[in-house]
Amino acid sequence: MDPLRDRGGPAHLEREGTGVIATIKDFASFGRPAQVLFINQVGINIGFYMLMPYLADHLTNGAGIAVWTVGLILGVRNLSQQGMFLIGGTLADRLGYKPMIMLGCALRTAGFALFALSTAVPVLIAASALTGFAGALFNPAARAYLAHEEAGRRVDAFAVFNVFYQTGILIGPLVGVLLLKMDFRLVCLSASAIFALLTALQWRHLPARAGAEADTDRPVLTDWREAFTNRTFLAFAAAMIASYALSYQVYLGLPLEVRRVTGGESGVVALFTISAVLGVIGQVRLTAWCSKRWSPGQAMAYGLAIMGLSFTPLIAGASLTGTAARLGPVLACATLLAIGTMMVFPFEMATIASLSGGRLIGTYYGLYNLLSGLGILAGNLLSGAAIDLARSTGITTAPWLLLLTAGLLSALAIRRLDRSGRLIPATKHPQVTK
Repeated sequence: MDPLRDRGGPAHLEREGTGVIATIKDFASFGRPAQVLFINQVGINIGFYMLMPYLADHLTNGAGIAVWTVGLILGVRNLSQQGMFLIGGTLADRLGYKPMIMLGCALRTAGFALFALSTAVPVLIAASALTGFAGALFNPAARAYLAHEEAGRRVDAFAVFNVFYQTGILIGPLVGVLLLKMDFRLVCLSASAIFALLTALQWRHLPARAGAEADTDRPVLTDWREAFTNRTFLAFAAAMIASYALSYQVYLGLPLEVRRVTGGESGVVALFTISAVLGVIGQVRLTAWCSKRWSPGQAMAYGLAIMGLSFTPLIAGASLTGTAARLGPVLACATLLAIGTMMVFPFEMATIASLSGGRLIGTYYGLYNLLSGLGILAGNLLSGAAIDLARSTGITTAPWLLLLTAGLLSALAIRRLDRSGRLIPATKHPQVTK
């Protein structure tokens, strides 16, 4: 018997119709808690991406704040989010998932409102810290809630989750541009209002759920020690770190390459649009296709390999001339990178929950997010150094060769873990009766 079908997961993804119709049907097949979490995620991303892409420009050109100060303000947000993920996940395990999701949305409501009310640097730093800490609260809590609630359909659930995630990324910047034409404060207050509505939505419609470790009197350090000494989990997290360095190139390496080959910014929008549109129309069907053919470990390994190989068009097209011809490999890279990421994500999220043993799910998601944040930092430093080297030496393929190698090594590491049987728990979730 196929373990994937036996656990009630991707078999549900095999629906007739287009990707969007399949997603709608699959959304309807879930219970209310999962549906609320999906809607919550699209709202979170709309609110976030309608403001954050334009914040740095407003603070420097609109408010006249020094660039280094703006970098500090934005850095505080990233630090307060990445650095607090483990704490947020642990609080979700101990206090329940719903309170952390609500508190995170409420804090982001306050943080975005502060951006509208003042341009004083101390206020902006406080707003940035609140915004980041909010993400550290609701991010692991929402994923842990979904993994807990849909224990028999985790891959299926996270596939649909990613569709709503990408939908928010697609809609948010467009809404932000429209509001920005009127007033930047309107953008901030509108984003704040969205999070206020999400807070109310969770309070009214999201049932309370607690993990297996709720109300325990065991010291928190004991939970952290368990997660930090789970060798299989740490090996999996280490093998996956490269994937975050690769996917983050949509924000770093690829925009820089667009500017290098075109001399402008017009192609940058296409990078984000490609990723979001593919996620919206193709995630559910791609996950079903992978589930039908491969084990979760194999799907992740092949997805990581595609992420690494996505940089081959940039290597092969290094000698091309003409703006259109040189832009083509960048867009091809973005397309393949998005497809590889889509292949990996649902199985990755299900595997984390499985490796936690179904107990400290929030803690494991929090630790995983913390480690992936370190991976992004290390990847940015290395790829940034490689890009600088390419500019100084003329070896334009250097950064892409580095990223290609990292992706293939990551794929090999996951394949090795899968072959050793250490990822087997990811295919043996218990069937949940609704």
